[in-house]
Amino acid sequence: MTSAENWSQNYLRYEFSQPTLLERALTHRSYSAQNNERLEFLGDAVLGAVIAEALHQQEQAVDEGTLTRLRASLVKGDSLAEIAAGLHLGDILLLGGGEARVGGHHKSSFLAGGLEAVFGAVFLDGGYAAARTVITEVFRARLAALPDFDQLKDPKTLLQEALQARGVALPVYTVMSESGPSHDPQFEVMCRIEQLKTETIGRASSRRKAEQAAAADAFAMLSQ
Repeated sequence: MTSAENWSQNYLRYEFSQPTLLERALTHRSYSAQNNERLEFLGDAVLGAVIAEALHQQEQAVDEGTLTRLRASLVKGDSLAEIAAGLHLGDILLLGGGEARVGGHHKSSFLAGGLEAVFGAVFLDGGYAAARTVITEVFRARLAALPDFDQLKDPKTLLQEALQARGVALPVYTVMSESGPSHDPQFEVMCRIEQLKTETIGRASSRRKAEQAAAADAFAMLSQ
């Protein structure tokens, strides 16, 4: 039995009848042209369906918009990467030498993508019922401790709503700089609220995350 098969049985409680599917799910494109990208695409869809079904059954009293935000909070990349790290998925990812040398086994996007690919592989190997069993077990703790509904709004939305309530024009986000290598970029974004003469700076590994960081600081200043 391979280390990947041992991992699946130990952490997913699932035994593959087609182990080659699991091997493909754990193969990053930097390692081989026969990689996990197609399985990641499939796994993303299966994951969304399973979590939607679980939330629909569990949260009987909430509306469609709240269900959508709850699902997004559970299946977003950062959450998937945290779950994958807890499952030690990075230990068995197959990466090219370059990515491995720069810490690719711990890179959030690789972990999140690998986990989605594994879900896709389980779906192809055992069908929807098997995928649902694996995914609901992996997400059991998070489904049992959902965030408060007020915490589901991202910082940009919170800032926009606060400004609108005060009759203040929406902020403008400007990329101030982009640096670093392609595998580890760094963005610096300014959030400027012209009417209030305020500026905040957010720094992160993507433009979206940098905007959110700047918005969070602006919202905190507005709430003082």
